[in-house]
Amino acid sequence: MTASNETIKKGSMPKSVPYIIGNEAAERFSFYGIRSIMSTFLVTQFFNPTHNPLLQNIGEARSNELTHLFVTLAYFMPLVGGILADWFFGKYKVIFYVSIVYALGNLVMALSTHNLTLFSIGLIIIAIAAGGIKSCVSANVGDQFDKSNQHLMSKVYGWFYFSINSGSIFSTILIPILYHKYGPEIAFGVPGILMCLATFTFWIGRKKYVRVKPTGIKKENFMSITFYAITQSIKKIFTKNDLTVWQIVAKKYSAEAIDGVQAVYRILMVFAFTPIFWAMWDQNLTEWVLQATKLDLHVFGYELLPEQVQTFNPVFLISMIPIFTYGIYPFFEKIGLKPTPLRKIGAGLLLTAFCFIIIALLQKNIDNGGHPSVWWQVLAYLILSAAEVLVSITCLEYAYTQSPKSMKSTMSALYLLMISVGNYFDSLVNNSIANKGFFAKFQGADYDWLFVGILTVFFILYLFVAKKLPEKSYVNEDAATAS
Repeated sequence: MTASNETIKKGSMPKSVPYIIGNEAAERFSFYGIRSIMSTFLVTQFFNPTHNPLLQNIGEARSNELTHLFVTLAYFMPLVGGILADWFFGKYKVIFYVSIVYALGNLVMALSTHNLTLFSIGLIIIAIAAGGIKSCVSANVGDQFDKSNQHLMSKVYGWFYFSINSGSIFSTILIPILYHKYGPEIAFGVPGILMCLATFTFWIGRKKYVRVKPTGIKKENFMSITFYAITQSIKKIFTKNDLTVWQIVAKKYSAEAIDGVQAVYRILMVFAFTPIFWAMWDQNLTEWVLQATKLDLHVFGYELLPEQVQTFNPVFLISMIPIFTYGIYPFFEKIGLKPTPLRKIGAGLLLTAFCFIIIALLQKNIDNGGHPSVWWQVLAYLILSAAEVLVSITCLEYAYTQSPKSMKSTMSALYLLMISVGNYFDSLVNNSIANKGFFAKFQGADYDWLFVGILTVFFILYLFVAKKLPEKSYVNEDAATAS
């Protein structure tokens, strides 16, 4: 063993990690608590309050449309938050001050449950705030490590995801009960209290964080280099130049900056295949919840609320994180089939298709007048959770390790942007259904088969692209400085 390896092994866990994980657990309680009841609340309160069977499909489509638009904005804003953190203010300031705005959005929403316009304004504030801090939080985890303890990073990202789903478990159990027993004001108010707790927890640990200074707007940034490369590509069409585009760009920009831009494009080549995963995953908090209202919800003698079925996702996910980390991945390592990030993502896409086949068959039973058991949906949640471990956790770490120092929050934001794109597609489909457009013919089980077909096409393309992509790690080797 070399001296450098001995140093790496001796690295300890950063003292700031508990505060980051505690903050994330409380914030995710707030976010998923809101989402747990949003789909059924919107149908009951605004889109079909008279429970007219003839309006149910349209009411559900409009509810799904608004919910997916909320998620679209929430996962678009990390791009803005990442740029603000990386270039101007640093991650700590963005997370702390935007969290205060987040709590105010919770207050507006909780006081507006009888007014769709004001309720929507509250949702917009929450989406902007939740998105604004999202990429900063995950990248902030990676900032706490250096060469001495980077071997702990993968496990901490696992625990970070554990905290996300711990908050999700408690919220998806408790908030539906509060909603059905005490009404929407209380049910939407409690997540606001947890958001205040999240902000306070993060503030307590303020002296323990490693704070990477913002880089400022540099001449050699991703957008500038990309724009210059595009203009040079166009010029090459009309001029004779034996140099490649990147060789031309290298005359103006440094090799380090160009390498960073190329790294981003390598990552985006992978992330381009994730919107379909998220378009399907996020339906477990919308379409699947509405499907649950039509199932036999008896489980071990207890009748679940439709909104509580989604709790199986984080429960399964928390269980599977250690199974994959300490069991499945090491097993494949031993047999010589290394579980690389690209292989993990591909396997996750395949499992997502399998779980939606179950949902489609379940919906077919409902379409034919059946009242099937919720256990079939639970099986779909089990498979979906395995897919999430393979895709989402892998991408979080991949976004950090494969991007250069000045792009880490922004790169995480670009990954989260893929979630936004997936949800926007969902909203377009549901808008079309509500307005009797092109996708109106894809209702019932046909809706689920539509997504299975789209994912199949993406998966085949992924197999061709993934094997050609090189990987290069950018672990922060410099000592982070306080800001």
